[in-house]
Amino acid sequence: MSSDQTRRTLNQLDKDLADLEKKMAAEVKKEAEKTRSINSTQKSITKNTSVATKQSKLKQIQGYQNDLERIAGNKADISKKIADKKSKSADASIKLRKEEAEESKKSEVKQKAIHADYEKRISDLTSQLTQQAMKPENNTHLYADHSQEEFDVFLSHATEDKESFADELFEELQKVGVKVWYDSINIRWGDSLRSTIDNGLKKSKYGIVIITTNYINKGWTQYELDGLFQIEMTNGKTILPIWHNITKKDVQAFSPSLASRAALNTAMLTPEEIALELLKFLDIEPIQKEQVNG
Repeated sequence: MSSDQTRRTLNQLDKDLADLEKKMAAEVKKEAEKTRSINSTQKSITKNTSVATKQSKLKQIQGYQNDLERIAGNKADISKKIADKKSKSADASIKLRKEEAEESKKSEVKQKAIHADYEKRISDLTSQLTQQAMKPENNTHLYADHSQEEFDVFLSHATEDKESFADELFEELQKVGVKVWYDSINIRWGDSLRSTIDNGLKKSKYGIVIITTNYINKGWTQYELDGLFQIEMTNGKTILPIWHNITKKDVQAFSPSLASRAALNTAMLTPEEIALELLKFLDIEPIQKEQVNG
């Protein structure tokens, strides 16, 4: 049984306990009412009460006492059920803690494996770049020139995040005059993905990395990020991270070095505001609105 199943079992036990507590409270209320009825009826019997009336009242009292006996039985039965549910709840809580600890350990092992693989990718890329640099100049470099166009930023993102954020950010960056390398625009039919991306990375001053759960689980995005890390090793500060619908814990598990960087967060800034922040960083004068519309 997984921790989710045990958690559902524990929640159901808590619900059952709450229902039983309500039933117990109802029985206690009935018990108090019957006891008050007995006391009230007894007080109403005086020396002036007729024999017939007295017999009737005593009969009522006996009925109340019979009710009290049934209530006592109900309370005993409910108490037994409550004790049983509490015992099962305690066992389930212990089981849940053990299962969560096991799952946490497995997750940690998995994240370590992902991190180790990620670091290996960087190491392999470093080695590849070193080998390329040692080859004759007429050979094709990993980041071979295919055009003379320069870009302010390379927009690294997962395809799944285009609709929710990346497309809108690209549009806002264009509006304010930032030159953006964006796959939807710069990769054409028949192009080699790797060489086109490599060239875009080389021709861009900075790399905006839109970090999401989709991003950290994609192969191409990790390839792009590896390239940006390698360029940063040579040129200095290159990577500009943006967190989109992701927690620090997830980023930390993916790349501690990336998590330690100051990042913009879409939970606090709109695409337009992020575009303006980038303008300040690049020290670019924004395009006037009439120029954009014209």
